[in-house]
Amino acid sequence: MKYQISNMNVQNLYFISDTLCFIKFFMKKVLITGVLGGIGSAMARKFREAGFYVYGLDKRGTSDEPCDRFIQFDIHEFIRNVEYRIKYVEIFDKIIPTLDVLVNNAAVQILDKTENIRLEDWQETLNVNLTGPMLMSKTFLPKLEKVHGSIINIGSIHSNLTKPMFVSYATSKSALIGLTKAMAVDLEGRVRVNAISPAAIETDMLRAGFNNDESALDELRKIHPVKRIGYPTDVAKLAIFLASENSGFLHGANITLDGGISSVLKDL
Repeated sequence: MKYQISNMNVQNLYFISDTLCFIKFFMKKVLITGVLGGIGSAMARKFREAGFYVYGLDKRGTSDEPCDRFIQFDIHEFIRNVEYRIKYVEIFDKIIPTLDVLVNNAAVQILDKTENIRLEDWQETLNVNLTGPMLMSKTFLPKLEKVHGSIINIGSIHSNLTKPMFVSYATSKSALIGLTKAMAVDLEGRVRVNAISPAAIETDMLRAGFNNDESALDELRKIHPVKRIGYPTDVAKLAIFLASENSGFLHGANITLDGGISSVLKDL
């Protein structure tokens, strides 16, 4: 079957295209790193529901990205490779002309006892979990500053409470909270900076930490006063609030999202 496109149809297409561009121009923009993870994808969906245009970055590529514009991007390589960094700064300038919210969510969790920690694993953890958020914030600061935007760092309960084999991860997340507070002071009146520190959230990273042991995860659920572990959407909804103008007085805060677990003292 052949279709004939009339001048009127062409005009309608141009009108629709111009309208979509107009809408996109006035939509608030958010950039989420680690967008294909459990928490990252939940945030992407919730920000879209809230009317944001979502840019998503992730080391992995997929045909089903939960964002409006996906960019395959390796934050570890961004830190250690100068040519890669220059290339992507130019790409970001072209693809992301304006930005209202930056969510530093990408993270790696490499577990080992202190005596077995490999220097390359330690360095990768710090690159992705700490230096990455600092450098991404620096890269997008001019755009964020223009709109008095917001930076949200996704921390972890491990910044305050941890367990064996989490030395590298806990150190990086503790430092990320320090970075959040220091940047909040340094960027006073220019960009708001806050952190969310989730406890147990139902993600692949959590399951890996428990070796996918369902009985252990059931026990974990029981010891939380809310009698469950968190969902990625719990983090996403809090991120939406921090990004909104309703949270304008929140600055330099680290909000613990833990189902009450950090208040529990267990008897033996």
